[in-house]
Amino acid sequence: MSAATVSFEVPSARGPRTVTVSYARVGRGEPLLLLHGIGHHRQAWDPVLDILATERDVIAVDLPGFGASPALPEGLPHNLPTVTATLSALCEALDVDRPHVAGNSLGGLLALELGREKLVRSVTALSPAGFWSQNERRYAFTLLLTMRRIAERMPEPMVHRLARSTAGRTALTSTIYARPGRRSPEAVIAETAALVNAPAFTETLRAGDAVQFTDDVPGIPVTVAWGTRDRVLLRRQGIRAKQIIPRARLVRLPGCGHVPMNDDPALVARVILDGSR
Repeated sequence: MSAATVSFEVPSARGPRTVTVSYARVGRGEPLLLLHGIGHHRQAWDPVLDILATERDVIAVDLPGFGASPALPEGLPHNLPTVTATLSALCEALDVDRPHVAGNSLGGLLALELGREKLVRSVTALSPAGFWSQNERRYAFTLLLTMRRIAERMPEPMVHRLARSTAGRTALTSTIYARPGRRSPEAVIAETAALVNAPAFTETLRAGDAVQFTDDVPGIPVTVAWGTRDRVLLRRQGIRAKQIIPRARLVRLPGCGHVPMNDDPALVARVILDGSR
């Protein structure tokens, strides 16, 4: 599926700034926006895309400064309010009115923020960031930084060689996938490059230091789903999410890791479609 880009203006303290976002769009039905996690790219959703596209007009986005989307221009920080405003402006540019939204990790946090701002019809958050204790946040950030440093120091031929075997793919991606052997060699090579080359990684992680999701999301359907084998954001954070958003549907994803779309595509697609009905 080929990607497209769209450019639009986002307000800043120094006047409007032009932002460009890369995305892919497929399917028919009510619009569904898909948001990936930090250091990833829109291809994280590839395992579930065809299923979702049977019932939804699916828009998979490279967040600003990740994948094929350039970083935000000067005057627009990579923080939660700015990226939320950017996603709202993106929907307007694509002529999409209040889509459903599903997000993973950072994308799950952004999805909930869009819900809190009443900018979407429903929210499905897969292992969303923001429900951590300080120790859990430090642990997750250390893990993510370590993953990136290892990837940065690894010569490209070594990544290609490792990606060819199940054991190699496990070494490269078992932090985020419970079933890394299911990922294709090409996908592992591409997402390793996405992690290394993400210009917004450091600023986004730094902005996350102050993030804690503490508000209810009333008036729209919210689903929070957590993999039982999530090694990045531990599943007890899902209980906290349910306490903060009491009307949310809390779903357990058996045998899934932090990026569950790869581990059980059929289950994750069903959870997203059920959550957006």
